[in-house]
Amino acid sequence: MNSLLALLRQNHNYRNTWLGQIVSETGDYFNNIAVFALVMEKSGSGMVVSGVMLSRAIPAVLAGPIAGVLLDRFDRRRIMIASDLVRAVVAAAFILTIHQPSPWLLYLLSALLMFASPFFTSGRAAILPTIATAGELHTANSLTQTTQWATLTAGTLLAGYSAAAFGYQWAFTINAISFLFSAWAVYRIHLPGGFRPLRAAGAAAVRPWHEYREGLAYMRSVPLMMGIALISVGWAMGGGAAQILFALFGEQVFHRGPSGIGAIWGFAGIGLLLGGGIGHFVGRHASFTGYKRAVTISYVAHGVTYMLFSQAEAWPAALVFMMFSRIGMAVTSVLNNTQLLRHTPDRFRGRVFATLESLRWSIMIFSMAAAGIASQFTSPRMIGLVAGAFGVLTALVWAWADFSGRLTEPKSI
Repeated sequence: MNSLLALLRQNHNYRNTWLGQIVSETGDYFNNIAVFALVMEKSGSGMVVSGVMLSRAIPAVLAGPIAGVLLDRFDRRRIMIASDLVRAVVAAAFILTIHQPSPWLLYLLSALLMFASPFFTSGRAAILPTIATAGELHTANSLTQTTQWATLTAGTLLAGYSAAAFGYQWAFTINAISFLFSAWAVYRIHLPGGFRPLRAAGAAAVRPWHEYREGLAYMRSVPLMMGIALISVGWAMGGGAAQILFALFGEQVFHRGPSGIGAIWGFAGIGLLLGGGIGHFVGRHASFTGYKRAVTISYVAHGVTYMLFSQAEAWPAALVFMMFSRIGMAVTSVLNNTQLLRHTPDRFRGRVFATLESLRWSIMIFSMAAAGIASQFTSPRMIGLVAGAFGVLTALVWAWADFSGRLTEPKSI
């Protein structure tokens, strides 16, 4: 805890980035809750809900390669500010959907909002080693990820109350203001050399596809990057299904309605926060070998406890298993992200983080679709069992790569 407080107290640039993150990510959930509540109020159609989810997921996949190339070519701070300003305008435009009977405007604005998102999220990851010292980097990464999970837990509660008490217009307005605050916070960060990647100053004309392929070639050449990409795929296989399963378990398996769905998400959030703290502690003390073993243990725990959650008969046991599943996932996420930040060269960092984000979204789309289709033919418990098994299989492949000597530590940068 002392290291986290010291980072916020002493590092002006990180403190402003962190404040912008808290406000903008909390605002995101005001939009999410309001949009899905509005859809259910107007149509009550699961197909429209699926349409909104796909209209958000697909643009995020498409934007990743473009965002990665631009972030590795131009001033990352300016791109992040531009992303926030665009999202502020789009978020305010959601007010127009309140009295629009057709869902087409919701689809369009959702797509625009999510297309602009990777330019900020991947940019924030890419500048972290620039605004934090080597000694601060793991702490900064742990705090950034734990804050993301904290805003998920608190933001959904605040957003649900706000939308119910004050209406959808208020929720969309808060979301727009949150992006303006984030843009102001990012504007306040400064470095003498700026935030343009080192190689960009003397680089030739932009060749987007060539530069994106260059980033992919770099990732393929580093075994650790491929291993972390594998973990991302394993997480997304279950993470996409979870978007469907949490609702199915709350409603159909345990028959507890909206409060049951909220409880599952709530215990998942508690697990993420606890796992973030554990990941921070382990990352500060573990060697590279210890880091790889910790990922194996935590991701096996994630997969196994997700499978136990899917088969639990008692409601309290199901919630506890869900919490432990998310603890294992969070530990893995913190540790892997720290390694990416430490070992990815500055000139590739935007493409690496944007590519991993696109990979996660693309697998999640497949997973959501597969879970939705499977729910018509089999029970939620079976779908959850398979989703958890993918997590265990991912952990076993990682463990095999580790013990066979394939996950070597990249050269220091």
